Amino acid sequence: MKTKKRAALGRGLDAILQSPEIDIRSEEIAKNYVVGAIANIDLDRIEANPFQPRNNFEEEALAELAKSIIAQGIVQPITVRKLGFNKFQLISGERRLRAAKLAGIKDIPSYIRVANDDQMLEMSLIENIHRKNLNAIEIAVSFQRLVEECNLTHDKLSDRVGKKRTTITNYLRLLKLPAEIQIALRNEEITMGHARALINIFDTDKQLKILRKTIQKDLSVRQVEDIVRIINKPPEKRTKIPVNNLPEKYQQTQDVLAKKFKTNIVLKLNNKGKGNIVIPFRSSDELDKIIEMLKK
Repeated sequence: MKTKKRAALGRGLDAILQSPEIDIRSEEIAKNYVVGAIANIDLDRIEANPFQPRNNFEEEALAELAKSIIAQGIVQPITVRKLGFNKFQLISGERRLRAAKLAGIKDIPSYIRVANDDQMLEMSLIENIHRKNLNAIEIAVSFQRLVEECNLTHDKLSDRVGKKRTTITNYLRLLKLPAEIQIALRNEEITMGHARALINIFDTDKQLKILRKTIQKDLSVRQVEDIVRIINKPPEKRTKIPVNNLPEKYQQTQDVLAKKFKTNIVLKLNNKGKGNIVIPFRSSDELDKIIEMLKK
């Protein structure tokens, strides 16, 4: 019984790259190569990918990869599409292509495929999502481009990249954050957990205030979540004090007592005729005076 090979780049991209519908079938290739086989192609015949979503490549990492290629060769072939006779365009594997040039290699093993511009864009974006060391904003932008430029719904995108729909939605929500927060996330000053907590605050000024406090005091995700929870906590409902509607004669009595004791007397009376008289005082001396007056 054969076991299915796990797709390393996501089910969608792997299916696109291996589909016989986009394999080269021209006579010039078929003479020397089996459909879907690997061909060694001169580097100067391969054009850069115009849909490459990532433009920054660390020189030190490329130099290390170049040394590895000199020592061990190209372990994983790149993927290209055919543009014409002996003319190709890169689909995926730009780091390997650049490192191969640094290593001084003349040709590189390549899968040759046929793909239109829409397929090129989709494959490039999906491959980019599965790169290592991508920050959350780079992933979110790639998801957004797949939705907008490739007309993919969140459900279809989930199938393409092999990630849960909720995961995709959470990444896309990051792009609604203020630019300062996105930059902090991109520069790894905060984590995606911090950013997701800040999304739940709808006041931009408060978001930025918490961001700066988080960076300054190196707050954990849990601490930021606690701050957000406090800010979003609904105000406590104040218990309304019932209005003490005293009959006119008792209102006059309350006023008389207030003048006599020289303090704000409170006379309370409910519908059943029950109640109390409250005589406030500010010191023990006042209390003694009140007691003496009550004895008279």
